[in-house]
Amino acid sequence: MLVLASTSVYRRELLARLRLPFDTARPDLDETPLAGEAPEAMVRRLSREKARAVAGQRPGAWVIGSDQTAELDGRPLGKPGHREAAVAQLMAMSGREVRFLTGVCLLRQDNGGDTLHEAMDITTVRFRPLHRDEVERYVDAETPYDCAGSFKCEGLGIALFEAIETRDPTALVGLPLIATAGLLRAAGHAVP
Repeated sequence: MLVLASTSVYRRELLARLRLPFDTARPDLDETPLAGEAPEAMVRRLSREKARAVAGQRPGAWVIGSDQTAELDGRPLGKPGHREAAVAQLMAMSGREVRFLTGVCLLRQDNGGDTLHEAMDITTVRFRPLHRDEVERYVDAETPYDCAGSFKCEGLGIALFEAIETRDPTALVGLPLIATAGLLRAAGHAVP
């Protein structure tokens, strides 16, 4: 059995592309960064903790946990939650390069202990210089309040960029499928 430790519609749609049967479950945990925690360490930790939170309820199941943050000036930018925060995030990223860190953890707990496979994708997005009025129009049009970095690259948000540098274009949406497929194959799942 395969379980996605997320109720994110974006991650669910991405994982469905691999055409493997899976369930979803909400990992109940505090996602607050630890004091002094670097963004990459936070993403790795939260990916693992999400998988563990669900695996504890589903012994023997393979559980996928994933987390993402934007990193600007060494600090994490999470989901904005509301309009004003989304506008502020996008204005802070105007004309700059921002790293998006997307971690994935595949975990199985059983009597023999944990079996763990992990990967991290780093995508660099170069934002074009943005004017406040266009940022506000964008935010009002797409309401990206549940997206790290305040945009939806699979939608209108792509118009905010000058360039994207990535190994895996799905990572920016929330689940790096190239890495996930590799982890699943390593764990014995039949993924094309």
